[in-house]
Amino acid sequence: MAKTNLFKLLGRWRVRAGSLSLVLVLILARPTPRSFSIGLAVCLMGIALRTWAAGHLRKEKELAVSGPYQYTRNPLYLGNLFVGSGVVLGAHSWWVVAIFVFYFLLFYPAVIQRERARMKELFPEKYEAYGKFVPLFFPRFKSGSRSNGIAFSWARYKKNKEYRGLGAGCVFWAIMLAKMLLTR
Repeated sequence: MAKTNLFKLLGRWRVRAGSLSLVLVLILARPTPRSFSIGLAVCLMGIALRTWAAGHLRKEKELAVSGPYQYTRNPLYLGNLFVGSGVVLGAHSWWVVAIFVFYFLLFYPAVIQRERARMKELFPEKYEAYGKFVPLFFPRFKSGSRSNGIAFSWARYKKNKEYRGLGAGCVFWAIMLAKMLLTR
């Protein structure tokens, strides 16, 4: 019970702590043209993965097994790892590395476990079978599940409000670019 309550608390605070962390990152960042370019490229890979995943996801209505869900059960969180790694690379600061590692290790194991429990509750047999062939986080680059034939959908992407992350990313990288240009 205490573990469940901790997972709920961490789930609620993840976005708030992430927003505060991004403000700290912007303060501590010392981007260079090279670090900015590499970081942005890695971040865009994460955004692309999240976009692909969101276009296949029907939250709590159907177990997602198509698109990137054929390779990992948590492509959205894997996308966040890429986005965060891109931010770290772009910021060019050891303080930012520390903030990201602390944040990711504090929140994501709990969030992933909570998500896993929820999927087992909603889709017990399907999720059990799916979990035997598709890894929890780090992908297997051989399709592990039988796709349910659901194609990517921009309407699903929009319904999942993934565009908000894209917008926040654009604002973040614009501020990083301004900081880089103004401090040179």
